[in-house]
Amino acid sequence: MAQPKLIASEADVTEVALAAMACTPNPRLRQIMDAFVRHSHDFVREVNLTDEEFEFGLQFLARVGQANTDLHNEVTLAADVLGISTLVALRNNPCSHGQTASALLGPFWRQHAPGCSNGDSIARSNTPGEPLLVSGQVRNVTGRPLVGAVVDVWQASPVGLYENQDPGQDVMNLRGKFSTDAEGRFYFRTVRPAGYPVPTDGPTGELLKAQGRHPYRPAHIHFMVSAPEHRTLITQVFADVPEALATDVVFGVTQPLVGCLERGRAPQVWAAGAAEAHAGQEAVCTLEYDFVLQPGVPTFPEPPIK
Repeated sequence: MAQPKLIASEADVTEVALAAMACTPNPRLRQIMDAFVRHSHDFVREVNLTDEEFEFGLQFLARVGQANTDLHNEVTLAADVLGISTLVALRNNPCSHGQTASALLGPFWRQHAPGCSNGDSIARSNTPGEPLLVSGQVRNVTGRPLVGAVVDVWQASPVGLYENQDPGQDVMNLRGKFSTDAEGRFYFRTVRPAGYPVPTDGPTGELLKAQGRHPYRPAHIHFMVSAPEHRTLITQVFADVPEALATDVVFGVTQPLVGCLERGRAPQVWAAGAAEAHAGQEAVCTLEYDFVLQPGVPTFPEPPIK
């Protein structure tokens, strides 16, 4: 085994650091840390990082971690506004086989959303806003409907707040889990969501201000769709003005995920439900969006908030 090299100048640091980690038993960890060291060292050299900037950067990272609570995930938020979350989501979930495009999880998903029956409303508290009927079908890549797929949905209110941010909303308001019927369909009632600013009262908000960036996301609904023997799909469906879509602060909008909220007669699935007060009305706001899952093993993320 070669003797460790003594550092003679800054030019030797990267080589010595890589050599120290070369015997890492886990090959994937070795690959990741090797690349991280090389790229981070190149970054220091490229920008000629000063002592003061290095200290400030370490303090920023420490403050991001300290801002995390059970109800707020500053680390996820920071990854989102830097485009890292979207890049990871798109690279790991290509649409090459016709599956629905993925989108970042975001910092507001919670486990254990209430189970709902198709046709139920997820607006549990007094949530003023334009009523919205959402429906769709879950299929596999061959077009076969997936029966019993779980559609987990969550959204902000018409004033742009998730229930964990707003003491005026009931617990788990605007969240719910639905199972697809014999035709792979799901449908539920809600209120039209609004665009909103991401939290700006922490270090990530300070970064956005320093960069001269706005903190706004366009209106959207989150979906996590899962079924046995299929990869879990985490995505969002957007409906907003083009200017808002193109300037999403977390870079989450891709063209396939732009939905169409329109006014008109409720889709046939609502009439078939028979018990819905909205069924058959001529002027309701609707969103129809189908999801296509690819084969694989269903997995679920660690919830960003409790």
